[in-house]
Amino acid sequence: MSKIPRILQVWLFASRWLLAPFYFCLVASLFALLFKLVQHAGHMVTHLVESTEATVTLDILSLIDMTLIGSLIVIVIFSGYENFVSPVDPDRPKNYPEWMGKIDFAGLKLKLMSSIVAISAIQLLRAFMDLKNATDRDLWWSVGIHIAFVVSALVLALSDRVAGHEPDNSGH
Repeated sequence: MSKIPRILQVWLFASRWLLAPFYFCLVASLFALLFKLVQHAGHMVTHLVESTEATVTLDILSLIDMTLIGSLIVIVIFSGYENFVSPVDPDRPKNYPEWMGKIDFAGLKLKLMSSIVAISAIQLLRAFMDLKNATDRDLWWSVGIHIAFVVSALVLALSDRVAGHEPDNSGH
């Protein structure tokens, strides 16, 4: 290989490290989400006595929603970093998640869409539980958006299956 194409190839390959700041910002977003979670939990606790059962349920759904979003961020950070930047140390500590190093890009897309569908379902449930504050238009939009996410996830899963990327049924 001549010198110029080799230099170009090395330069392009090294450019993958430009993604590292993106993953750092995702880590920072976990701190922002944690702050909002603590803030929400504090509000929940201080207003628990006067809260209705429906309000407590909506608050708990908000906590579940934030937990799913946080988990999604972690999956994107580790899988994206390992798939696009650099492999994670093969002699990793035993407390690393089992799925680390085993999710390829196709698996990452499916996990991402599955998480989005779950988050959308929780948002839809919250909208239905808070009917007194929602308009019919809001509810129809929520249902439509959720259906669009479900259909998108199904199409993505089917296209991966057709392309030969079978899902890993072992939970990884």
